Amino acid sequence: MRANAIVCLVAAAALPALAHHSFDAEYDASKTATLTGIVTNVEWINPHAFISISFKDESGVTKDFKVELGPPYALTRGGWKRDTVKIGDKITMQDAALAKDGSNRAGSTQNTFLILGNGQKLPMR
Repeated sequence: MRANAIVCLVAAAALPALAHHSFDAEYDASKTATLTGIVTNVEWINPHAFISISFKDESGVTKDFKVELGPPYALTRGGWKRDTVKIGDKITMQDAALAKDGSNRAGSTQNTFLILGNGQKLPMR
C-alpha cells in the first residue's frame, strides 16, 4: 500500500514537467512570419496563453494557426488584460516563430508583438 502511494506521488509530481517544454524543441526562431487574421480562440492559461487565428494565405486558402504566447503574468506586465483580445477581433502577430514540424503553430519570442485593430502594439512574452 505504501509503495503504491509513493508511485502515485512521484507520478503526480512529474505532470507539471511534462506539460512544459523547450521553446527550441518546438519552434524555429530563425523562421518567422507575420500573421494577420481573425481571432477564433483565446486560452488565458498557465504556463502559457494561446491565441488561435484564421486567415487566408496568398493562394486564398483559409488556414488556422495556434500561437503560443508568454505566461499570463508576463502578458499582464506588458499591458495585457484577460479580455484584451476577443474572439472575432482582427489582429496581427508580428514575427512569430514557426513550428519546426511544419504544423500551423507558432511561438512568440522577445521580438514578437501583437498589433490590435486600433494600432496598439503589445509584447507577446
